[in-house]
Amino acid sequence: MIRVENLIHDYTGEGTNAVDDVSFEVQTGEIFGFLGPSGAGKSTVQGILTGLLRLQRGQVSYDDLPVTELRSSFFNRIGVSFEHPNLYQKLTGLENLQYYAGLYDVPTEDPMMLLERVGLAEHAHIRAGSFSKGMKQRLVFCRSMINKPEILFLDEPTSGLDPSTAEVIKGIIRERRETGTTIFLTTHNMLTADQLCDNIAFINEGKIVAMDSPKALKLAYGERSVEVEYREDGKIASRVFFLDKDADRAGLKEIIEGKDILTMHSREASLEQIFIQMTGRGLV
Repeated sequence: MIRVENLIHDYTGEGTNAVDDVSFEVQTGEIFGFLGPSGAGKSTVQGILTGLLRLQRGQVSYDDLPVTELRSSFFNRIGVSFEHPNLYQKLTGLENLQYYAGLYDVPTEDPMMLLERVGLAEHAHIRAGSFSKGMKQRLVFCRSMINKPEILFLDEPTSGLDPSTAEVIKGIIRERRETGTTIFLTTHNMLTADQLCDNIAFINEGKIVAMDSPKALKLAYGERSVEVEYREDGKIASRVFFLDKDADRAGLKEIIEGKDILTMHSREASLEQIFIQMTGRGLV
């Protein structure tokens, strides 16, 4: 389990906190989403959790062992996929993975198998510098899994990917969760978070403004509604009824009892709508 308590980080030393009193827990084997716009503090928190940034104030622990006491062997347990791919441009895709595999003191995955999973097998012997942004993103994702990590830190893992490839990546993430891998996902893509995460935290201007499962957040902050399509006077009409309003519930009952219903769909607020409602800002 990852436990974060009262985390504060100030890049300037002038009291302008990039991360301001952040606390949360990530259970073993869950996908935890850390959601917010650019500059909200997501990458700073991930940097502290992975040892890239020094802990200034607060506490971070892995299974009750403080992050300040972790040794180099800890890096055998984690994998990190960065939003901005950092690769050896003159090495091929396969050589990049082989090089990183050699840095670990634990058994590693077959690099070609990983490349095949993400659709890069035919590009295995091409220099990474000639890869497209999406191909580089997939290669960095492969690299994060090369050491069979217990904990995966994924920063915008589907950024720059076409919808079909993004679904492949999300499928692999789900598989890893099923095998017990703990996944810390930072993103501003609320749809991806909704599809993948067991629990999420909204972060805005360095502070967590809400935290729960996606479903619970939508039930707590979103307006429940039903869209009905029906036939009236020989024409097709449609209306949206909000179930928290007495008048709309009565109107929906009248439609159901008196009209020829064609379709009926329940609707719920999206995570992005809830985030905007809570913070007054979008995700860019």
